[in-house]
Parts: sequence; structure tokens; C-alpha cells
Amino acid sequence: MKPGLTAGATRTNRYEIDNERTIGFMGENLRVYATPFMVRDLENTCRELLGEYLTEAENSVGARVEIDHLGPTLKGMWVEVKATVTGVDGRRVNFEAEIRDELDVVGKAKHVRFVVELAKQRERLEAKAAKLVR
Repeated sequence: MKPGLTAGATRTNRYEIDNERTIGFMGENLRVYATPFMVRDLENTCRELLGEYLTEAENSVGARVEIDHLGPTLKGMWVEVKATVTGVDGRRVNFEAEIRDELDVVGKAKHVRFVVELAKQRERLEAKAAKLVR
């Protein structure tokens, strides 16, 4: 990892709540931001923040998500995910995030990501694939 990542570093990403990011099981008139997409948007924002400090030989993987989906966001609105680094411990990076739409805070979250070396990750995945019996 490049130097400089410390607690307090932040990134904010905006996401449009289109049809794909909504639930459909309550009918077309009741489409709202789906929790799995809130998780995806949280992870993406944290990954992009962390990515600013990684070398070309590194990336990161999510290891833990704790999320409170506090209220609905209507289809056609936007949300902003503001991620803040709360701690760096070797390869482990902790985040907290707030998710707000145009009117309200609609989510709060904690997230943990680990920095991985791509070459080592490839070796681990190849070793696991070699054990797979089909």
C-alpha cells in the first residue's frame, strides 16, 4: 500500500436510484432503494477510496458489512454514500459510512476491507480450484 491512508480519509459517491437499484416485489408504484444495492454502493465507495492508496499489484476485498437501512429512497432520487476510514491495521481497513438521499439519512454502515496482493490471491484461488472435485 502507498503511504498516506489514515483515519479520517473520506470519499463521497453519488448513485442514481434507477429501476435496477430498487425492489419490485411490492409492485411498480412501491419501488424503493433495495438494501442489497445499498450494500453494493457502500462497498464500491469504500473500495474506490482505498484504491487511491493501492499499487497496481494490489486490490481489496470486503470482509464484513454491518448496515442499518433506516428509510426508503424513491426510484428517481439519488443517494450519496460518504465513507470514512476509521482505522488502518496492516492490511485491514475499517470504514464507517452514512447514506443520505435528497431528504434524509437512509443508512448507516460499518465495513471492513482487506488489501490483497493480486499474485498471492491468484495462487490462493488456483490452489482452491485444484481441490475442487467435480
